[in-house]
Order: sequence, then C-alpha cells, then structure tokens
Amino acid sequence: MEEYELTRRDHRRQKQSEESRQWARRQVDEDNAKCRADPAMAERRRQAFEGAWKLLQSFKKQDHEIMRWRVRLYCGHIIETEAHYTYTDPLSAGASSKRCPECGTDGSTIVAFEPIGLRAEPPEPTEPTPPPPPKKPTRAELERRVKALEKENERLRTKLSG
Repeated sequence: MEEYELTRRDHRRQKQSEESRQWARRQVDEDNAKCRADPAMAERRRQAFEGAWKLLQSFKKQDHEIMRWRVRLYCGHIIETEAHYTYTDPLSAGASSKRCPECGTDGSTIVAFEPIGLRAEPPEPTEPTPPPPPKKPTRAELERRVKALEKENERLRTKLSG
C-alpha cells in the first residue's frame, strides 16, 4: 500500500466526494438557518436526533464482530478503520472517505485497503443447549396407550396359545 499510485478513478472519486461534501454542507447550512428561525422546529429536530442516537447505541456490536482495516487515503496517509465483519470491505460499509488524522484533510477518499483482522477473537463455542424434556402425556393419551398395549398383549397371548 505504501507504493500505491493514484489512478484517474481515484482522482475522479475524490473530486466527486468533495463536490458531494460541499452540496451537503450547503444543505445543512440552509437547514440550520431554518431551525434558528423556528425554535419549535429546532426542538423537534433535536428530539429526532436524540432518538436516532439512542437507537444506534442499542446496536452495539461485540469486539469479535468488528473487522479492522488498513486503508490508504487519497492524501497518501495510511490509517486504520473498522467495520462490521459482514462487509467485504470498508467501502461497502459506507466508509468511502475519512478525515486524515495526520494532515487534517477532511473527506479524503479511501483508495486502497487491506484487512488486518478482527478486533478480538470469537468466543469458544459453548455446549449446545439440551433439548427440552419431552412433554408429559395427558391422562387420555396414557389411557389410549394402555388400551393399545393390552390389546397387543392379548393378541400375542392368543397367538402363542394357539
């Protein structure tokens, strides 16, 4: 990854990322202006964000479910990032760009990556839970079974004596 050469595709993706970031910033600025002008809207927005944050926090994953990735950013620096292990790469996990902690570039696209490994080893499999005990038969079922066995017993006696 250290010798990675940027491609035309990398330059194009970085440009698109910067344009998308600028558009999103304008949208956020417009929305913030509306919220400043309408305190009731601002309070509803705050409550919605608080609810969304609580929901996200409820989906915390275990360390053995988090894959660590070594990624090269458009700016040239190499950093580490993480994603749920079910994603095949950090891009499909939604991390197409990152803020570079070394040079401060915000929105530097990921141009190359390699897996490092899980944050922790999966736990040892536990003993399988035993099946539940069989359901106790009802009195009626037991009586039917006794009658069937008595009938079979009588048939066998008749067969042996005859």
